[in-house]
Amino acid sequence: MMRYFLGVDIGATKSHALIADENGQALALGAGGAGNYEVVGYPGLVETLTDITEQALDMAGIKKEQLTGAGFGIAGYDWPAERLPTLQAIQTLGLSAPFEFVNDTIIGLLAGAMEGWGVVVVAGTSNNCRGRDRQGREGRVTGCGTWLGEYGGAGEMVDKAVHAVGMAWTKRGPATRLTEAFIDLTGATDIVDLLEGLVLERYRLTAAAAPLIFRLADEGDEVAQEIICWAGRELGSLAIGVIRQLGFEQLDFEVVLIGSLFKGSPMLTETMAAIIHQVAPKARLVRLKAPPVVGGVLLGMEQAGVAYRGVRQALIESTNVWLNDRQSSA
Repeated sequence: MMRYFLGVDIGATKSHALIADENGQALALGAGGAGNYEVVGYPGLVETLTDITEQALDMAGIKKEQLTGAGFGIAGYDWPAERLPTLQAIQTLGLSAPFEFVNDTIIGLLAGAMEGWGVVVVAGTSNNCRGRDRQGREGRVTGCGTWLGEYGGAGEMVDKAVHAVGMAWTKRGPATRLTEAFIDLTGATDIVDLLEGLVLERYRLTAAAAPLIFRLADEGDEVAQEIICWAGRELGSLAIGVIRQLGFEQLDFEVVLIGSLFKGSPMLTETMAAIIHQVAPKARLVRLKAPPVVGGVLLGMEQAGVAYRGVRQALIESTNVWLNDRQSSA
């Protein structure tokens, strides 16, 4: 009898549920909106879980009782106090199969690392970093960003760029074309109006301004280049913390990179690599090329005691077909 597995990726803006068989063939993909309880509350998490799982089951033509294992990556699940309410939300699905749920960064690691273990660094609007060893033991940073001293995402880069503009105006730092770029972006009349407007909240510069930093760095602005290198050092520092927690210093392992920021400039990943290699010289940085929800299915296989290494690539390829078909029909 064929065995079926459910993988779920719950995000702050979109969520997916994937059903695949034991051969790595993706059979159905449910899609929905936000499920992060910090955005929609636990009732919203339940609603999204139910919606996308029922979609996937209906498309696959199977019943939930036919599932052999399930894995959930839940954005917003960060602390021990959140485990019980998250578990209760998942239990509303009424699954009889064994399942596990983790922070969503971990299923990205499972999807991106050939062996299913290593370190994952996320750099989008903000940042995050987690890791997992061969025994399934996890390492992590707080995921709380600037509040607890973790930097390297687009939002933090823009904050750093604003600092540089202020320092250039007060002559505490070098001149930078970021000044002119931010004046143009906000519609400010001049540098004084820009700084006054930012302080008095007439103007806002968000993570969406990060591409300007990459463009100016590519055009030779040394301040913009240093901001990118700073972000690389900070992201590398996050990885080093997790590497030390898990004792990876002498191991050959993958650091999976997830997020739009890694598309910005090779300078970012090159700086990261240099920092990481000071502590873990055998670490290999790789970009995530698989849909994260694949990691949910692999986690589900793991819960059922099913070895997945031999079907991982087939699962990635067949899931990409589903996603491409969905995007082309949208």
